[in-house]
Amino acid sequence: MTLIKSISGIRGTIGSHPGEALTPIDIVKFTAAFAAFIEKTTTRKNRLMVVGRDARISGGMVCDIVVGTLMAMGFDVVNIGLASTPTTEMAVIGEEACGGLILTASHNPAQWNALKMLNEHGEFLNAEEGAQVLAIAESRSYTFAPVDKLGREFINTTYNRRHIEQVLALDLVDVEAIRKANFKVAVDAVNSVGGVVIPELLIALGVTNIIELNCVPTGRFAHLPEPIPENLTDISRLVRDSDADLGFVVDPDVDRLAIIMEDGRMFGEENTLVSVADYVLSHTPGPTVSNLSSSRALHDITLEHGCTYTASAVGEVNVTTEMKRTGAVIGGEGNGGVIYPPLHYGRDALVGVALFLTMLAKSDRKVSELRRKYPYYSIYKTKVELSPSLNVDALMETVKERFKDEKITDIDGVKIDFADSWVHLRKSNTEPIIRVYAEAHTDFEAKKLGDSVKNIILEMVK
Repeated sequence: MTLIKSISGIRGTIGSHPGEALTPIDIVKFTAAFAAFIEKTTTRKNRLMVVGRDARISGGMVCDIVVGTLMAMGFDVVNIGLASTPTTEMAVIGEEACGGLILTASHNPAQWNALKMLNEHGEFLNAEEGAQVLAIAESRSYTFAPVDKLGREFINTTYNRRHIEQVLALDLVDVEAIRKANFKVAVDAVNSVGGVVIPELLIALGVTNIIELNCVPTGRFAHLPEPIPENLTDISRLVRDSDADLGFVVDPDVDRLAIIMEDGRMFGEENTLVSVADYVLSHTPGPTVSNLSSSRALHDITLEHGCTYTASAVGEVNVTTEMKRTGAVIGGEGNGGVIYPPLHYGRDALVGVALFLTMLAKSDRKVSELRRKYPYYSIYKTKVELSPSLNVDALMETVKERFKDEKITDIDGVKIDFADSWVHLRKSNTEPIIRVYAEAHTDFEAKKLGDSVKNIILEMVK
């Protein structure tokens, strides 16, 4: 059993003893702490919160506890039911609420659930704010409302439709071009909320030939829910054997988008953002942002358009903060997370689908032909296991000194940029390891680079 308390939210497995997993007692504790934090910090005059959830089996139970706790803290609650993470973010904006909670463990397996916390802008809390919530929870410095101040629950299941309508209204989404292209599209939504909203979006975009796989929102995931190649063999085979033009895959809360090419091969999660950014930049030139662990391909494409690229620390809130600072026209993360400011500041698979299909329709190319436009990079991931007593920060400083002749970025761990490759080292906040990410032009080169830096670290430890 596991309970992970971090600045980005509270995540854990269902069951076991309080404090050891995401039990009802823990759900109440952290929901109350979040409500107390919002009460102190919001600029809204109302006392209104939004709650949305993915379709995982524990969702109903967790939702009931969260809604009841927020009401006990004196907040009214707009319960939007089964909804994606980006839909919940947009609902906070639409309701002009004080904040919101998304009940989803994202790509984690079915036994997990989580409380993801949103501010009044429908955006994730930053590190300082998240730390305040954790401090309130540990000190139990929250007070429940008296009986005449209890909140009320309102059910509003219109936000999936509203989300789709706002995507269709974007200037760079061309419904008529998509309709004329007559695409045949397969969808794998791992039996979560994407199985409802992605087919509805495709129909609204004019796609009439849709093949659904795992699109019933039972929460019983048909495969491990992270949209990476080893988990997507069924949808890859389906796209190839059905002569579909492409396939879309989303994770349980629909903020990540993976694309399957017409031949059944992966388009590459990193290339979801790269291709959408290429389309956006061709119409609205401007800065772009992704995090330090994302592919250099976005940097390359941005420069091809004569624009500027910036890397942020890892984490959606860090990406959005940098996007606002630079006035970025598009940004996101290399895990298939597209952030498009004209819609909202959050990773959103729906806007990714709409922009990608528009670009594909106007390109008059197959997806595999489109893929060849973009630089090929391979990312390799490994880790260095360390002694719990080791001073990891001091070790990172030694690594920086070792590679001082290369370009070093240390806003989040240590990233070493070489001429045609890079390595990013990040220490874990929950276990004594350093995560190693390496990117190069081939699988062999990426693995060789990552393992060589890993071995250098191990020699330093000795």
